Amino acid sequence: MVDARLDQFDRKILSLLQADGRLTNNDLSERVNLSPSQCSRRRQRLEDDGFIRGYRAVLDRDRLGFPLVNVISVTLATHNRDNAQRFADLLARLPEVQEAHALTGEMDYILKVVTPDLKSLADFVNGVLLPHEAVQHVKTAIVLQTLKETQALPL
Repeated sequence: MVDARLDQFDRKILSLLQADGRLTNNDLSERVNLSPSQCSRRRQRLEDDGFIRGYRAVLDRDRLGFPLVNVISVTLATHNRDNAQRFADLLARLPEVQEAHALTGEMDYILKVVTPDLKSLADFVNGVLLPHEAVQHVKTAIVLQTLKETQALPL
């Protein structure tokens, strides 16, 4: 459910900015049919209210040497708050982990991990994940093809 404080102009601004965060207020004003000053105030409010959490560049993973995308499921050794926190602390220190989700069901976590090659993946699983005290079981899958990858919300 979209926040009731957002009107059609706010949603349009959000939609445009998630497609291209480099749009200027002049660009936005032309596309939304508001003045640049109105767009600026709205953008600032959307940032201040936390609807826009930040801006970043989308980098080319392949060109930067991380062509392998891996999906790794993890089951914890014990299911308690301390063990889950130890695992969360580990993940926070691992830059190759792009996403980490706690799940219901038979596995506890699913990770999206990028690596330069298979050896790096093996080193990550065997040298980092499996030896960790919180981890009981790890299952890996290598992504053969990415059909869709987006952070865009369906506004």
